[in-house]
Amino acid sequence: MSSPGSAPGDHQPPLWVITGSHSWSGSGKLDSLQDDGMKSPFAVEWIPDGHLATLSLDSSKEENIDLEDHQQRPTDPSVPDTCRDHGQQLSLFCYQEHKLICAHCKSLGTCQAHRTKPVEERASQIRNKIVDQCEKLQLQTAGIEKYLADVLPSKIPRVASTARTAREMIIQRLNFIRNVCDNEEQRLLEEIHAEEERAQQGILTQRAHWTESTMKLSGIRNYLVDMLTEMDDLNLIVSENKMEDRTEEAEGILEPQESEKLNFNINCCQSPLLNRLWALSVLCCTTACEHLTFDEKTMSPLLALSDNSLNFIPKKAKDYPDGPERFDHWPNCLAVESFQKGIHMWKVNVEKCCAYKLGITYRSIARKGSGNDARLGYNPVSWIFSRYDKDFSFSHDSQHHPVELLKSPKQVGILVDMDAEELIFFDPSTCVILYSHQTRFSAPVSPAFAVADESISLEK
Repeated sequence: MSSPGSAPGDHQPPLWVITGSHSWSGSGKLDSLQDDGMKSPFAVEWIPDGHLATLSLDSSKEENIDLEDHQQRPTDPSVPDTCRDHGQQLSLFCYQEHKLICAHCKSLGTCQAHRTKPVEERASQIRNKIVDQCEKLQLQTAGIEKYLADVLPSKIPRVASTARTAREMIIQRLNFIRNVCDNEEQRLLEEIHAEEERAQQGILTQRAHWTESTMKLSGIRNYLVDMLTEMDDLNLIVSENKMEDRTEEAEGILEPQESEKLNFNINCCQSPLLNRLWALSVLCCTTACEHLTFDEKTMSPLLALSDNSLNFIPKKAKDYPDGPERFDHWPNCLAVESFQKGIHMWKVNVEKCCAYKLGITYRSIARKGSGNDARLGYNPVSWIFSRYDKDFSFSHDSQHHPVELLKSPKQVGILVDMDAEELIFFDPSTCVILYSHQTRFSAPVSPAFAVADESISLEK
């Protein structure tokens, strides 16, 4: 490669650029060192004369470099220095072809209209890019070193402090919950004890009263028997008034009647706090949900089943075969499963639906006609959480209780405890209880669904 300012045909020695502060020995030609008055060159052009030179990088160590051998050793053997097509020196860089070309390629070859640049300028651009990249790497390295030296060490005490604060918070909250639970436990136990004593005292009072009444009735009966067996006709007639008085006294003793006051009132142990804590504990600890299946024999003709989704069709989806289990008017459907005891939970995806009903019902619910006996939530055999547009409510036996929600849940979970007689509707994403209801179930219940907009689906 020619040095800057020389003609292509001139044969000049190769140009070497040595950077840094070095000491030189050997023969060579220094052009600018003495003119500029520099004692130690930083960047010096040096044209070797083909002899052996010595480059000292360290005062204690010298390395001998054969410049002739070095200049004949190519940096990359795969890169030729002449054009394969024209045999001329590669002196230009073509941007379109992204390759080195000769002057003939530029003037008469395929790169006439292409943007080119002399090799020296292109190499200078690449060197500048390398310098920029080195600066970026240096800055990146400095940033990492600062992170290792300053940021990470400072995080260790911060993490320890945050962990200590978190532990204290957990302990404080659990202690608070324990205190609240202890106080609630004491209150409920006292309520139960008081109710038990009241019922027991009522029973004892009733026992004493009816024991006394029995003795009175027995005495009156004995008196009447004596009148009947021992008195003659005259005395019997004379004693008729006494007989009526004793009979009237006996009639004043009424028959025993069943009274709730003589029973233990289970409502005394009802606690909103305990119910919610229990429900949340069940929701948080119960990970397995029931895998329900829509019962196609009960599905209304206004519904269509697609995979695991129940879709509402304004017009009848198709003519299902009629049967005693199928709802023929309301867009209802039951699940195949039914529950008689234990705790059961399932989730329904309602994100796409603005009109639905979810809950439980006895299998004895009516299936035919438009009456309330077949309408979920409007009869005594179904317990339903429903949405219509932005209104939410809980319905049972035509009694509707509005449910105020800040946002519409994407999923609705149903939890039923058959033994504790508890029904809970909740938001699975937050475990927030939407509505809870207590009732006594007299028969097995089945999950119930109704869809009047888009679709709902069972969570697997």
